[in-house]
Amino acid sequence: MADRFKHDAPVLVIGLGRFGAATAGQLDRLGRDVLAVDDSAALVQKWSERVTHAVQADATSIEALRQIGAQEFSIAVCAVGSSVEASVLIAANLVDLGIPQIWAKAISKSHGTILERIGVNHVVYPEAEAGERLAHLVSGRLLDFIEFDDDFALVKMIPPKPIRGLNLTESGLRRKYNVTVVGVKSPGRPFTYATEKTVVTDQDLIIVSGTESDIERFASLEF
Repeated sequence: MADRFKHDAPVLVIGLGRFGAATAGQLDRLGRDVLAVDDSAALVQKWSERVTHAVQADATSIEALRQIGAQEFSIAVCAVGSSVEASVLIAANLVDLGIPQIWAKAISKSHGTILERIGVNHVVYPEAEAGERLAHLVSGRLLDFIEFDDDFALVKMIPPKPIRGLNLTESGLRRKYNVTVVGVKSPGRPFTYATEKTVVTDQDLIIVSGTESDIERFASLEF
């Protein structure tokens, strides 16, 4: 069983739209073997030289998936989202083939609920997540935003004025704002872990962790 969950196990990616192509491309850049599948000959041709293997097949047919060896994979991604019916059929086929780890794109909560009920392990909502992320970035105060479970977030931002020129202990950051600076990037230097003696300047970028509400309050300080 352990062999089926190797960190570098090959990945089956079904659907070469924007989401699927981005997933397959990044996996390839990470050195993973990828079998990319789409029913479009043009997309398969486009990606045939960018990933390990790319084949044209109708993944809504479980027999077509068997013919390309889908059942041999321990990880599969159903990146089809334009057709809910096709997405559900493909995901159901992957479940029936006994693939242990199945990731699937959903375009709505109801779509995601169906995918979960038929046995998909991980449902992702790329459009919704991108929209939520963008909402935090449009103010210009946050340069990047990642939200985790339980309202916890990690952001990249310019340091507000109240903490500049002080080390992190003197600024009272955690006591006053309930957030933590975990990394600092000075011009021309890589990100480094922050310590209590780290002094933040107006030229730096900082990585801050905390709850979404505390981070938003901290980001509303004068810049």
